[in-house]
Amino acid sequence: MTQEQWGELQQVLRKTVGQNNYKTWIEPLEFSDLTDGVATFSVPTNFIGNYVSQNFGDLILHQLTQSGESVRRVHFRVPANRTARPSGERTSATAKPQVESATDPRSASRNDDLPGAPLDPRFTFDSFVVGKPNELANAAARRVAEGGPVTFNPLFLYGGVGLGKTHLMHAIAWELQARRPDLNVLYLSAEQFMYRFVQALRDRKMMDFKELFRSVDVLMVDDVQFIAGKDSTQEEFFHTFNALVDQNKQIIISADRAPGEIKDLEDRIRSRLQCGLVVDLHPTDYELRLGILQSKVEQYREQYPGLVLSDGVLEFLAHRISTNVRVLEGALTRLFAFASLVGREITLELAQDCLSDVLRASERKISVEEIQRRVAEHYNIRLSDMIGPKRVRSFARPRQIAMYLCKQLTSRSLPEIGRRFGGRDHTTVMHGVRRIEELRASDGQIAEDLELLRRALEA
Repeated sequence: MTQEQWGELQQVLRKTVGQNNYKTWIEPLEFSDLTDGVATFSVPTNFIGNYVSQNFGDLILHQLTQSGESVRRVHFRVPANRTARPSGERTSATAKPQVESATDPRSASRNDDLPGAPLDPRFTFDSFVVGKPNELANAAARRVAEGGPVTFNPLFLYGGVGLGKTHLMHAIAWELQARRPDLNVLYLSAEQFMYRFVQALRDRKMMDFKELFRSVDVLMVDDVQFIAGKDSTQEEFFHTFNALVDQNKQIIISADRAPGEIKDLEDRIRSRLQCGLVVDLHPTDYELRLGILQSKVEQYREQYPGLVLSDGVLEFLAHRISTNVRVLEGALTRLFAFASLVGREITLELAQDCLSDVLRASERKISVEEIQRRVAEHYNIRLSDMIGPKRVRSFARPRQIAMYLCKQLTSRSLPEIGRRFGGRDHTTVMHGVRRIEELRASDGQIAEDLELLRRALEA
């Protein structure tokens, strides 16, 4: 096969994978040779080779055989005069039977002696859908990703599962690598930090460990709650943290809860983590979930051309799958794949049949009694006082908050909710719900209480 023939095949692939995927992944490929049924392509980086192998390797192989070439396998390699794999690192990708790649995922560290965790190419700022629950976290992450002077240190991102913490961490790393290639950016999980610490202890290389971690310009540690209770690891993390802060190096941390809520975390570390900007990624609202689904549909239209999506399907999914964005995106992926395989239009009925298990798992199972108990505990009042007839504000406001949460988190009707609150009329419940909706917009403390209670109930 000649370079001209490969150029023609690239144009065929452009129509199949779409312009964006073509520019990013297919255009950089250079045809090297075809020997003994193995087509070899040069790739500019390890990361691109691995990604193309996993996501487009079979498609390239198919197009080559369709064009009449006798090809059994496709092989990707980085030329010897380009970036090589860090010594001692093994590839983490398993080659497919027909498609080979002599590459490994790109590390989030430019220091070959200190490889970080691989970055996911999907997790960029462009693919991060912004809404009211995450707009502050997004703005703070973008500011740090500019690579300018350190304004807040550390940046601490926290929130529940599937709300976008890791996405923002990866997006920061990608942006920093593009804007400031001179910086040594290290992204890894708290478990990886702990593993490398234990390994250094075992191999008696603690000085090397200290020097390497203190040589980075930007340290990013994901899921820091995992070092809680690990005394020696916490000790080393604390010293690394202090050394980098003293050098005015940027630190970015994520966790599933606020620093003050992480159990078994040393007070001095908790205090250090709270000294920068602490940002909460709130649970998604309906508008944000719908926006995420619409964004994913635009991506899938290139992968599944010709599929028809009926009105109301995305709205249905955004309403029903409310707690976890990963589950939401996974449900949409399954729905598109299923509809493509069976050759059917994506209707509401198809969605209900295809996703029956996901929808069952996402059904609201929070009880009125559980909400009442949680709210009473939060405000340190007796359950009997909250449900009882007393109308003093110290009881009435928690009662209205509990009614509001019952309306939001259960499928109970207003009359049913009223009966559970001492036999109150449904109009009383309606008034309480409206009052809390008004206060939520004007009273920051009420809004914060509602989010804390919602998160605790949905956990």
